[in-house]
Amino acid sequence: MSLQACAELLRKGDPDRFLAAMAAPVARRPALLAIWAFNLEVARAPWVSAEAAIGEIRLQWWVEALQEIAAGASVRRHEVATPLAEVLDAEGARLLMDLVDARRRDIYPGGFDSADALMSYLMRTAGTLMWVSARAIGCADAEPAIRAYGQACGLASWFLAVPQLRARGRLPLPDGRAEAIRALAGSGLALLRANRRAIPRAARPATRSGWRAGRILSSAAANPTAVTDGALHVSEFSRRASLLWRVLSGAP
Repeated sequence: MSLQACAELLRKGDPDRFLAAMAAPVARRPALLAIWAFNLEVARAPWVSAEAAIGEIRLQWWVEALQEIAAGASVRRHEVATPLAEVLDAEGARLLMDLVDARRRDIYPGGFDSADALMSYLMRTAGTLMWVSARAIGCADAEPAIRAYGQACGLASWFLAVPQLRARGRLPLPDGRAEAIRALAGSGLALLRANRRAIPRAARPATRSGWRAGRILSSAAANPTAVTDGALHVSEFSRRASLLWRVLSGAP
């Protein structure tokens, strides 16, 4: 099994992370490609069938694969699980088990009771993913800052997904009123600003996966209806240029 399969999955299914991985130093790409392809597979699992049991089975498959990695046992052959085992240590595998567990709520139609509940979910998913990615490329410090930064980036991605989630019959926002969306976006921006300077240089190839978060959250704060209308997207040129700027400037 090669990393080419992981790269192709990301190119098609998570183009922002694919570009961030390709912008990373060559030596850091294998870990980022494998971990982010794993995340894509887990994020998709709850949606493959209307039958909740199918989603549960698919997520449990990944839990068991992570358990094999954590135990140092022979890991099942799979286009993502095999390269994942080559870049993940036991602690990273255990951390990702919590990410998989958090994704179980995506199987079921219930919404979030509060903004705190949504942010907790984003910490367990996007926050954990960013920390595991940073650990895998050699960062051993600043876990709280990296997790919080990932949580804020996760909120930006969540805002982008709101129209699609609504089309699937879900209630992605705890409160869909403009003032509530503006407040949520403001809290995400505050997290980005409070933690950006604490991101170690070693972690930045991983944290750049959320390079568009600031612009997305600022747009949502300025125009909350853009979240529900699906109007947060920017041009392809602006998208790529903003990543290039971060890489050249050394920004997270």
